[in-house]
Amino acid sequence: MKIRTGIGYDVHRLEEGLPLWLGGIEVPHTKGLLGHSDADVLIHAICDALLGAAALGDIGKHFPDNDPAYKGIDSKILLKEVCTLLKKNNYSICNVDAILCMQKPKVAPYIQKMRECLSQVMEIAVGDISIKATTTERLGFEGREEGISAIANVLITSN
Repeated sequence: MKIRTGIGYDVHRLEEGLPLWLGGIEVPHTKGLLGHSDADVLIHAICDALLGAAALGDIGKHFPDNDPAYKGIDSKILLKEVCTLLKKNNYSICNVDAILCMQKPKVAPYIQKMRECLSQVMEIAVGDISIKATTTERLGFEGREEGISAIANVLITSN
């Protein structure tokens, strides 16, 4: 059995009037993330971490932002495809540990729903998914509420 780790990072700009998708659920807020897809920064970081752990490239390689097929796509679909690709390459997901970096909104009340949603998409136990949120103490683009970033770390094993 081979054990591999991967790290993913993603950033999207916040804009007025867009829905805010984080971890596969819509979080109430006056701003949402701008992107080619639904801009779910957390799912994108997880996708990159999984792809990196398996040495399969990155999210842009598999789902280019200039491909109209992915315009406005639900990021849960992208994550499901990444998980399918891992299975085809004989990998299993052991756990996901992720951090959302943002000033607002406060997402603590939504983290359990995110974990449950991601658990269903990735077909792993809720207990194998950790999501934390932090502010940047009003520093940087997150602190100025210009955008949100996410970092994900994953552990996978070969079958």
